[in-house]
Amino acid sequence: MSQDQTDGGGPGTAPVGVEPPEYAELPAYAERVLDVADLIPPGRVMTYGDVAEWLGDGGPRQVGRAMALYGSAVPWWRVVRSDGTLLPSHELRALEHYRAEGTPLREASRQAEGHIPKLDMRRARWDGRGAEGAGRGAEGAGGEGEEAHT
Repeated sequence: MSQDQTDGGGPGTAPVGVEPPEYAELPAYAERVLDVADLIPPGRVMTYGDVAEWLGDGGPRQVGRAMALYGSAVPWWRVVRSDGTLLPSHELRALEHYRAEGTPLREASRQAEGHIPKLDMRRARWDGRGAEGAGRGAEGAGGEGEEAHT
């Protein structure tokens, strides 16, 4: 993964004065989660549940935990909530990435707090097809225009 894929912030950013764990010291499950996040193409997303299903192991909470602790090492903005809501406290940084990558968004209504758009999950969701070393759930993680189980 190249440094230009991340912005140095976002989930997994260690508190000031605390060194983040080295990539080689990652728990095996977290490393697998980060490997999947690295495969997601620009402009596309997978939900926490999609990643777990693709791996054939764990669930959305385990994936979320791995992303929260170690996600800054990968394009963290591509692993998202199933309802398309942007990650609280990281909305603006994620939104910059989504706009730069052309990720499909649904504009927020005027009544929405902060007028922050949501992801258009029907169009943005990636099923893992075409990825090297596709996981068990690659066929069942939701295709183009399909909803996956989360």
